[in-house]
Amino acid sequence: MKIAIVHDQLQEFGGAERVLVALKEIFPEADVFTSFYNKKTLGQFAEKFKGWNVVTSWADKVPLLKKLYSPLRFITPLIWETFDFTGYDLVISSSGSYMSKGVVTRPETVHICYLHHPPRYLYYYQTAIEWQRYWPIKIYGHLINHNLRLWDYLSSQRVDYFIANSQETKKRVEKFYRRDAQVIYPPVNIPEKPTPGGLPSAPYYLTVSRFARAKRIDVLIEAAGKLKFNLKIVGGGRDEAYLRSIAGPTVEFLNNIKDKQLPALFQNAKAFLFSAVDEEFGIAPIEAMGYGLPVIAYASGGVVETVREERNGFLFDVPNSDSLVKKIRKLENLSEDEYIRMRKTARETAETYSSKNFREQILNFVQNHKKNA
Repeated sequence: MKIAIVHDQLQEFGGAERVLVALKEIFPEADVFTSFYNKKTLGQFAEKFKGWNVVTSWADKVPLLKKLYSPLRFITPLIWETFDFTGYDLVISSSGSYMSKGVVTRPETVHICYLHHPPRYLYYYQTAIEWQRYWPIKIYGHLINHNLRLWDYLSSQRVDYFIANSQETKKRVEKFYRRDAQVIYPPVNIPEKPTPGGLPSAPYYLTVSRFARAKRIDVLIEAAGKLKFNLKIVGGGRDEAYLRSIAGPTVEFLNNIKDKQLPALFQNAKAFLFSAVDEEFGIAPIEAMGYGLPVIAYASGGVVETVREERNGFLFDVPNSDSLVKKIRKLENLSEDEYIRMRKTARETAETYSSKNFREQILNFVQNHKKNA
């Protein structure tokens, strides 16, 4: 088969881009189509796309659009509908906030959408920027979002088959698109051998995240201030200045950590903290479990599918520091045997989200639906 993989954009590297890399490994001969491709903003991750045949949209040639793609998102339909997939047998769209599932394919071409999430800004989920607080932007946003919601629904009907990255996303596909989806969890990078069990010698808590409003890292920082525990934060983003301003002396920001440095941080941590709101899946908590780390997470979105209360971690019910502190105290009060048992269960959980399982499920899905097309 001649295969095309379509991805929202290549200007940053997160969970969706990890899935893209995994799809390209499964289909190495596939051409990759995307709206914008910016090696500079990808930084160290640009190497992951080296040697790929990446086809960009007409908008990628307009420098201003690379920076203003979000406020000018009304052009999204014009971007995806101008790609030509004549001659392709299979198109796999890796779709999220920029709606790459909106591509137009020929009747003989099978279009499978791997959906990370419907656009959060169209359906009133928390987003990276609280644009609703500014009235001119709020009015503008509502005007363009109304038309985009209509297009998002209409374009979802073009897709032949949906794959959702979690049960949470599957529910949103059914709610917003009136379509069914099969759940195939994304692949998670975990070490081949589990980290030896036991108590860490210099315990600290860890989180790895983009600094965006919906990630609610402020909740973790406030909890660290109340209990005076050591918290290491790996990541970066637009909220960094604010988060640093509220952080106490026990909070450490690690902005420039490379992937190869992360294992040591995971191995020596006591637990992984995660407070994102309405996260569709949440790869970072599973990566932490791969190192045998218990996870304490806000009970929201797809994380409730992976974190099991008092088995591989704890779930707190309210997105504030008081609720989180209660669960941290529960972890601190575990006996050594209970803590070691929780570490083992966390590792066992992570092993079910291996790259091997993802590959097998994707290939089976393509094979089955290719025959039925």
